[in-house]
Amino acid sequence: MSVSREDIERVARLAALAVDEDTLPQLTRQISDILAYVSQLEQADTSSGMTSSVWLGTDQPQNPRADEVRPADLHGAIKDFAPAFRDDLFLVPKLAAMEDA
Repeated sequence: MSVSREDIERVARLAALAVDEDTLPQLTRQISDILAYVSQLEQADTSSGMTSSVWLGTDQPQNPRADEVRPADLHGAIKDFAPAFRDDLFLVPKLAAMEDA
């Protein structure tokens, strides 16, 4: 798949990127090359079931840790972080506009 100059200009406009005229041909070529490589990767046969241990260079399969939900005790950390804290609430200075309220 190749991209056109117009494609690059449209994506740059959507992403609010400034791409000068001198860079457009090179950028168009590079993105086309990247998309061609991704297309080649899509054709790769992955049915062999190669495990991560093969590409990690280890002899043993990876055993990920168990996914456990554990409560995080952030209460103490939040209290330590806050400049003023009382009754489980942050204390903030009154706004000048709210002085009369």
